[in-house]
Amino acid sequence: MDERRASVLSESVRILSKLQIMAAFFSDDIIYNIYLRSQVIHQLFEQNMELDINKLELFHVQFTDTLIDLLKKIKKTNEKNVTLLFNEIDLNRDVIARLEADKLTQADFDLQKQRQALKINTSLRRLYELLSGYSNEYPYSKNINAFSARFSPSFYHDITEDVLARLTSYTPAEVYDTAHAVIQRKLMGQLCKYDFKTEFFCGLKAGSLIIEVYKFTEAATYFLYYPSRNLFLLCDAEEMKMINAASHAPAADNSLVYELKNKNDQLQSRAALVKTLIPPEVKQLLAEHYKKITDIGFLQNISNFDAQANILKTMLNTDMM
Repeated sequence: MDERRASVLSESVRILSKLQIMAAFFSDDIIYNIYLRSQVIHQLFEQNMELDINKLELFHVQFTDTLIDLLKKIKKTNEKNVTLLFNEIDLNRDVIARLEADKLTQADFDLQKQRQALKINTSLRRLYELLSGYSNEYPYSKNINAFSARFSPSFYHDITEDVLARLTSYTPAEVYDTAHAVIQRKLMGQLCKYDFKTEFFCGLKAGSLIIEVYKFTEAATYFLYYPSRNLFLLCDAEEMKMINAASHAPAADNSLVYELKNKNDQLQSRAALVKTLIPPEVKQLLAEHYKKITDIGFLQNISNFDAQANILKTMLNTDMM
């Protein structure tokens, strides 16, 4: 075998290896068929010394090299699009992680409402001492309103503004009105009687306005704390029970987390498709290309295929990918 022929055949093997890699990447029947047909053409030249080896070189220059470049361009474009999809997936995962880290559970609520009850009981005891002249200490415990700010969106019952207005109405003659609080006189008497031992019962909200409802641990007596007005009033026990029974505190909102996870699943599926996507125009072109190289007279007329081979080059130079 002369050196020129050996060199062309060796280069042909290298080119076919590239085409095989592309066929495996795209897992597309037409590309695989083109690869098989190209391999047959190579073997014809390899096994028939009388064939002009220059025609095999011309075949690869006009068809195979350009086809590989076209597939490489599609692959590069697809990989960029897949990268964008995975970037969006990563951003969604970050948001999901933050939301789940901030998500409040029922256990969180149950624990913190016990601590809030202790803060309220301590604050009311100090308020009593202030009203009695035993102390000049600021009555409220530190961060007393942080509990409602944190838990009201997920765990407080919704009520109408009319109900809130009715629950917080009072007669001035029935309350102690001080710089620090407005508290019902009868409620203060009950607090002293039961040694300021109460527990958190439920939370109510009307828009951005909230009420905390407490119950005496040793009596079926309820009172409310209205933080925005530092107001403490007794509540009707039966009404509080009915509100609590009829209302269902909303669970911590998982809708956004669910939506983002579902979107990520869709993006993952889309990425798998986009990775090996071949535009319809290109698929049609590949079918035409395969038809040409399987034509029985292809090898005899290969030198005349310049114009037809330029179809591949035209596609390669378009901006559709």
